[in-house]
Amino acid sequence: MLNFSLKSLLSTNKSLLLPVAHDALTAKLIEMAGFKAFSIGGFGVAASAFGLPDNGSVGFAQFLPIFKNILNASSLPVLVDADTGYGGPEMAAKVISTYETAGASAIFIEDQVWPKRCGQTSGHKLISPNKMADKINSAKKALRDPDTILMARTDAISAEGSLDAAVKRAKIYIKAGADAIFIEAPRTINELNQIPQELPGTILLANMIEGGKTPIIRRDVLEKWGFKLIAHPLAGILAQTKVIRDTLSFLKENGTTEGWGQDNLYDFTEFRQLIGL
Repeated sequence: MLNFSLKSLLSTNKSLLLPVAHDALTAKLIEMAGFKAFSIGGFGVAASAFGLPDNGSVGFAQFLPIFKNILNASSLPVLVDADTGYGGPEMAAKVISTYETAGASAIFIEDQVWPKRCGQTSGHKLISPNKMADKINSAKKALRDPDTILMARTDAISAEGSLDAAVKRAKIYIKAGADAIFIEAPRTINELNQIPQELPGTILLANMIEGGKTPIIRRDVLEKWGFKLIAHPLAGILAQTKVIRDTLSFLKENGTTEGWGQDNLYDFTEFRQLIGL
């Protein structure tokens, strides 16, 4: 049961840091660390649960049970990645409604053609702005809780080569009923800074991917510019992957974890407490 809604958190002048959970255990760690909200992203779940890239290899039917597990692991408000909505307006409405019923405080859909591609890669193809607007309108009508936020993401910077194209689409999506906007993969600090200037008064998300196309900017700077939501989609899974890889390498080489050091391993007693044993 949620203690508060994402919309209520956004009513303040402060921005929100959104770490991204790729499994239920990560969701518990996020809440334990004191964050006020988090997100669930398709990239991390596709990688951790299926060992697959974020290129349309995993769809709604595969994501849904895993997303439900993550949502049930925490009492925090959650922004859920619904990819393209997996079809036309009717399917998008079904997906958004299903995620809302499962406990999402906010859901975003994007304007790519399915199968989609990770936003930090290249070669994106988009549906027309009008078709995306129809999805947004249908999805908005499917929501039951007035506090649930519908976010529209556009990959127009990559697909059409300019921030202006992305802003133009964003304005159409707001008119269609989107409560918030996520312009993916601005390429420079200037482009990132320009987004809030072009869309004043809009709830905006900045996507901070370590090693991605967008420069990593601190929360206080992004907040000053006008971003309300600041996501770090891969920090958790990249950290986890490195530690697991290094631990396995040590075990393989030495035949034991003795000498690896407790600083590299979570305390077993604390771990049992974390999972409620």
